[in-house]
Order: sequence, then C-alpha cells, then structure tokens
Amino acid sequence: MDFKKLLYTVLRFLVRITYGLLWPFKVYGRENVPEGAAVVCANHTHFSDPFYMAFAVPARYHVCFMAKQELFHSRPVAGLLRAIGTFPVNRGEADMNAMKTALNVLKSGKKLGIFPEGTRTHVDGEVSPKAGAVRLAQKAGAPLVPMFIPREKKLFKRMKIVIGKPFSLEGLGRLTREDLERISDELMDKIAALGHTERKRGRAA
Repeated sequence: MDFKKLLYTVLRFLVRITYGLLWPFKVYGRENVPEGAAVVCANHTHFSDPFYMAFAVPARYHVCFMAKQELFHSRPVAGLLRAIGTFPVNRGEADMNAMKTALNVLKSGKKLGIFPEGTRTHVDGEVSPKAGAVRLAQKAGAPLVPMFIPREKKLFKRMKIVIGKPFSLEGLGRLTREDLERISDELMDKIAALGHTERKRGRAA
C-alpha cells in the first residue's frame, strides 16, 4: 500500500467514527462501485459531501478528489490534502494541470471523486454541470458512477446515500461540446433520480 492510500485510509476511518455518531448514514449500492478506475460523481450541497463520498465508496478503494484552489492557500492544509491524494483545480478557467493529474489518477486505477456542478448548490438544478467529469471518463476509458448525497444533514438523524450503476462512454466516438453538455445533464439527472428528486434541466446563463 502506498503512503497516500495508507494515510487516506487512516483518516477516513477516524473521521468516519465522528460522522457515524453525530450525522449517521446508511449506504445503498456499494456493490455498484467497480474495480479499477472510475469517476465517482455526486451532487454537492454541503462542505461535508467529500467526506460522505469517501465513506460511501468501499474502504479498499482510494478516492482522490479535485478541490478548489483556494483550499491550498494554507500550507498545512495543502500539505495534508496533497498527502491523501487530493489536488487543486482552478474553477475559473480550463485547468490543464488539474486535468492531467486527474487522468494520471484514473490511469493508476484509482477512483476520482468529482462534483460535476463545481460548487455547492442551494436548489437542485441551480447550476449547470461542468463537462469535465464526462470528458475525463471518456479519455481514461473509465466508467461514470452516479451517487446521491441528501441535502439535509441533521444531527443524530440517519440519512440515505445511494450509489447507482456505473455507465460507460466507450464506443461513442468523438464527443462535441453539445454531446458533453447533454451527457453531463443526463449524469445529474441520474444522480437526482437516485434520491427520488426532480432536477430542473437546462443550461445556466
């Protein structure tokens, strides 16, 4: 086991104890997480969602996350994030370094955790998803795995996290910008359906 995965596993275990006691949860569909590389995608409504994604994916897998560049301004925080395999992305532009790092994560057989909306939302469908998750999945030949994390997180009240079946983009050929947007919207629809919620469709201005 490499050092990053070891540290990730230890921290995941320790943080899970706290969350399991204070904000309990139950995961459905863990069997849908495939072996090997995969892009795990979830809705994003709370700062704790990356923790819940890590808890939901089976412990034997290492989930590496893209995180906003601002979190890396503090040297101690940046050091810890990098130590567990999290890497920065500049959300205001096409960040080629982040894309290369993400592809390397997938090529190494690990799971890449992404929130396609790119930011926390207050209302379902408030923000149109970015196409990065779909683009990375196709380039790496890795499946997309939808995950629903409830918006409401109440102290001592158990919530239900649902992982859907993975789907592949293999055989689709070269995707246009419109294709990427359509598939990204379909991905978010799949995520919403896992939580039995209805998502507003349409591209944001």
